[in-house]
Amino acid sequence: MGRLEGKVAVITGGAGGIGIVAAKRFAEEGASILLVDLNEASLQSAAAEVGSNVCHYCVADVTQREDNERMAQQAADTFGGVDIFLANAGIEGEIKPFLEFSDEMFDKVMAVNVRGVWLGVQVMFPLMQKRGGGSIVITSSVAGVRGSEMLAPYVTSKHAVVGLMRSAAAAGAQHQIRVNSVHPSPVETRMMRSLEEGIFPGQAELAHENFTASIPLGRYGEPIDIANMMLYLASDEASFITGGTFMADGGMTLR
Repeated sequence: MGRLEGKVAVITGGAGGIGIVAAKRFAEEGASILLVDLNEASLQSAAAEVGSNVCHYCVADVTQREDNERMAQQAADTFGGVDIFLANAGIEGEIKPFLEFSDEMFDKVMAVNVRGVWLGVQVMFPLMQKRGGGSIVITSSVAGVRGSEMLAPYVTSKHAVVGLMRSAAAAGAQHQIRVNSVHPSPVETRMMRSLEEGIFPGQAELAHENFTASIPLGRYGEPIDIANMMLYLASDEASFITGGTFMADGGMTLR
């Protein structure tokens, strides 16, 4: 028996670096998967990589309530319910000094990174109640516990989901719905390539070196490092764990 045998997982940001690796890891442990993202071609490719026998996909905009309701309904119709929700969709926004951010950019980042999580958690709660409980894992960041002038909207959003997580954990406990957040350091994904180039234009390799130097374990995380933490929190092994912030950061927040 796999650690997620018979369970159903919905993963937003499912075509991204962490999302697809988490989906593959969950599937290896017996879960059925619904991947959610904006780009259908990317979702098709991701679902095929995970395995079409256990993985379906839904094209959806997490900032829209009707899209969240539709993905929840698709999971219920296809698999009979939801046991695990990985709220993983997120964007980094622009990289610039604090006073140069526009209202529009702030609103865009908050819409995806906070509103998207809020809506997803709300629509998943009733489905999990019907199953007698479940696990919600929210992807935050080391930026959710630290500050950064050049990424202020992103940092704000990643702090905000910690408050959302703790509130949802308090609400979910009576229904055996556990809610936790995972906080990665830099991970070898598209988002970090964007951040490296934005912070050191034309010198992304230097940015990579500087970030690596700030991590005591001496390397970026790999998507599998984060997926393994998510797997643990999604599994019954974490049945007494809720309301927690889990660092997957190579010790970065020690400094």
